[in-house]
Amino acid sequence: MCRAHTHACSPHGRFCAPSVRLPQFRGSRVLNPFIHMKFRSLSLILIASLSARLVLAQSDQSITRLDEVVVTASPLGGTLFEQAQPVNLLTGERLRFRLEPTIGETISKEPGVSSTGFAPGASRPVIRGLADDRVRTLQNGVSTQDISNVSPDHAITIDPLSIETVEVVRGPATLLYGPNTIGGVVNVIENRVPERRAESGLFGLPLRGRLDGRIGTVDEERSGAGLLEFGAGPIQFHLDGFKRETQDYHIPGYARSERFRKSDPRADRDEPRGVVPNSFTRAQGGAMGASFVWDQGHFGAAYSGYNSRYGTVAEPDVTIDTEQRRWDIRGAVREPMRGIKEIRFKLGVTDYTHTEFEGFSVGTVFDQQAYDGRLELVHGKLGPFEGAIGFQSQSIDFSATGAEAFLPQVDTHVNSVFVFEEATISDQWRVQFGGRYDRQTNDSDSAPGFVGLEREFGAFSGSAGVVFMPVEEWAVALTASYTQRPPTYVELFANGPHVATNSFEVGDADLGLEESVALDLTVRKKLGRLTGSASAFYYHFSDFITATPTGLFAEEEEGEEGLPIFAYRATDAHFFGGELELTFHLIEPRGANLPAPMSKDAKAVAAPGAPVQPHRLDLTLRSDYVSAQDEETDRSLPRITPFRAGAELVYAFHERFTARVEGRYSARQNRTAEFEFPTDSYFLLNASLSYKVPVAGTELDFYVRGTNLTGAEARLHTSFLKEFAPLPGRGVLFGVRADF
Repeated sequence: MCRAHTHACSPHGRFCAPSVRLPQFRGSRVLNPFIHMKFRSLSLILIASLSARLVLAQSDQSITRLDEVVVTASPLGGTLFEQAQPVNLLTGERLRFRLEPTIGETISKEPGVSSTGFAPGASRPVIRGLADDRVRTLQNGVSTQDISNVSPDHAITIDPLSIETVEVVRGPATLLYGPNTIGGVVNVIENRVPERRAESGLFGLPLRGRLDGRIGTVDEERSGAGLLEFGAGPIQFHLDGFKRETQDYHIPGYARSERFRKSDPRADRDEPRGVVPNSFTRAQGGAMGASFVWDQGHFGAAYSGYNSRYGTVAEPDVTIDTEQRRWDIRGAVREPMRGIKEIRFKLGVTDYTHTEFEGFSVGTVFDQQAYDGRLELVHGKLGPFEGAIGFQSQSIDFSATGAEAFLPQVDTHVNSVFVFEEATISDQWRVQFGGRYDRQTNDSDSAPGFVGLEREFGAFSGSAGVVFMPVEEWAVALTASYTQRPPTYVELFANGPHVATNSFEVGDADLGLEESVALDLTVRKKLGRLTGSASAFYYHFSDFITATPTGLFAEEEEGEEGLPIFAYRATDAHFFGGELELTFHLIEPRGANLPAPMSKDAKAVAAPGAPVQPHRLDLTLRSDYVSAQDEETDRSLPRITPFRAGAELVYAFHERFTARVEGRYSARQNRTAEFEFPTDSYFLLNASLSYKVPVAGTELDFYVRGTNLTGAEARLHTSFLKEFAPLPGRGVLFGVRADF
């Protein structure tokens, strides 16, 4: 049952606002549209000026060569420079500087990547304006198997403190990981199943470890993590653990936006200010793993646990408790026979429970048992081609019980086959192509409010790419792809209240395949005083599935106002935009006498006889833009990332002392969906210092990081809760890390 309603409601928060004429804000109090335009113009002038100066400086004998890192998002490996798709890599010091409580926030400063910003305990990646089931988060190439794609208030069961590297593949990555990766893939890499024998470490023993402790002010963070890896001949072991606690985080003003405070006649003196209520987090977990490693391969397993409890922000008395237990089994055999370079397999099996508490009472419980397994065979040269063929099988047994069980019990099974091939035509040309077929079955049980149904889908995806390297330092990559994505069980079977997103969700069991065509162009430069990449993309969707406000409201219950009804529907849509990341190497270290460790981001190369230069100074400029249009309504799709730009200046001395300052600008977002409010612009200033000290075979890294140093009020347009939970205010984080 539903009824027409006479006032507007924002899908961003819990409360509805009466239909009043709201003031039309012209950006933040500091930046108006005229200044916005000047800012962008000055940015372009700055980039052009610096580029010209540094291109002229190419005659300098000091040359920077970016590290060539193997990317596991490709079945054949390769370097960042060689990939047909845009890839970002966070590891070492760069990852440590970015670390936040969630994976979504940790990578949200990368070009083309934002986050759902739902709460400190739950924040998923948003890539090129696409989120939920169109961006896949992986753990060493295997699904995390949580329910974070069901709702933005559900956490990803990975804590950044426990990881080694994060790979972000922007654009369609359908061949390896399925059709639900049209936005991209976030692959989190840890070494819980060791693949190599431990090298000589502390005291000359085959032992490696890490300890990390952090204390923060903005949310009173207290966190720590540890890792230990050691071996005895071919048997290798891994142990890790972490614990994190934060309190409600501080903000510079009111929690609710000015427009909502002015339009809400119920606002009173108890308006939250200076802190976001119910934004605390608690998380702890760990893993133990072991492998048998020999010259031609490895085989091993790991058992891990993850527990968290956090506030939802949307409701002052609702908290979420998450528990996951997981087995990972991995192995590989290299060159088992002639013509086969490697056979590798991965299997993840999980038991997951997500409990929502209303005060001290259990409200809703989500349970899920799942597995995700894949087998890949990498073959050698067949004429000009080499590549991989593979099989993947996934199973999800999902159930929800309680007050907000807006989904029935659903069993989902997916079996897939894929092929990927690559050919090197010459030193300048490489081509890549492949295809994937997925067979998906969704079987829902009947229950009060639900009808038992079974849907079956067959989906094909294909892509082709070319990489052109006219000279050693330049590469141009172009990819084209076609993807069919089956609807998720949420889009098919939802039927009930979902307070976290302030909606009553209604699925459509008759939805068909979502189809998309995508083009992606990337230009990269890896040598010289100027390095970086620029990308442009275009997606066209047929039957793009999205939750749309109907203008109707569910019936009131127990005197509370009914939730607005959002119905899943299919429409045509298109996305276009681009990303830019340029690094100007203003001063380069050089000389054989530089002490270790050298930067993991760059290698210094000096001409014979050149003087020792211990200083390094890099300026990195980043920017991204995306436009997403619903072709049926001729309006923007909801929660699309606005134009963003940023600059980061990094100085290092002997690679032991490092200082960095970063500014990030987000423009006002005026392109909105129906019932969606615009979002003001903001500018955030961050800085950090670190100093490395070698002590008896151990390297101690002391660091301090300041965030939002100007105390600006900032709200994410990509967040459902932007009107009720701004980003944290001014904060300082102190940390120490020991590597041995």
